[in-house]
Amino acid sequence: MLDQFKLTPIPWRTSPTATPTPPPAHWAATTLNFTPDPHQSQVLDSTHRRVLVNCCRQWGKSTTAAIRALHHALFTPQAEIILIAPTQRQSSELLRKIRSFSTQTDFKSDGTNRFSLLFPNGSRIVALPGNRDSIRGFSRVSLLIIDEAGWVPDALYFTIRPFLAAAPDASLLILSTPNGDSGFFYHSWTGPQPWLRISVPATECSRISPTFLEEERQALTDRYFRQEYLCEFQSHNNAVFPRERINHFFSHNTFGATKPFEFEL
Repeated sequence: MLDQFKLTPIPWRTSPTATPTPPPAHWAATTLNFTPDPHQSQVLDSTHRRVLVNCCRQWGKSTTAAIRALHHALFTPQAEIILIAPTQRQSSELLRKIRSFSTQTDFKSDGTNRFSLLFPNGSRIVALPGNRDSIRGFSRVSLLIIDEAGWVPDALYFTIRPFLAAAPDASLLILSTPNGDSGFFYHSWTGPQPWLRISVPATECSRISPTFLEEERQALTDRYFRQEYLCEFQSHNNAVFPRERINHFFSHNTFGATKPFEFEL
């Protein structure tokens, strides 16, 4: 689908006196011939340093992430941009979408990693696998993108967050469909951290028809339909008690008054 877009030459920002950086959503429409929907525009144009996107299947999160990464690489000289996904295949697919969008720009392999793009302004985009033992060593990362975050292990997430430590203005963009009510993506979405949270259920995606959604509602279990299309964090099938019941146990005393424990010494 991406290959059908007719691209126009992308201007380089080569000096402080160059044309100001265009907003990503407007740039995507005028340069890539891709018109973002309102939610995609919000993700692309946000200046918030920490953005969480909880979206339905087939909304276009990978395409949105690819445009955000390419725009940042082209208009931020010497930028280090890291793409993370559960597997190398998935992060490489995101890199392929970036390459498809940038077919008329001057980029090449950086010579040390075939899963990367190097641009004339010194910026680099690197696609990494979901293996925490083989991805250490990156520093001064200015944009970190985690795709399919609901399937990225917590240990990997905790390993890659320090990538941002040496760049105070670095941005973190996390996108995923829910995958149960556990893990860093769930806790980030429901916790108190200062994230910009953007929810995109299928009912708010114009590219998914009500007829198709009704077919899916009939074909899937209620749990999977709500999670895949309505962006709801559902308890895992193998959970003995759903999270709502556990939270109720800890927040409501249904056993009446209790006596204090007495210990004999």
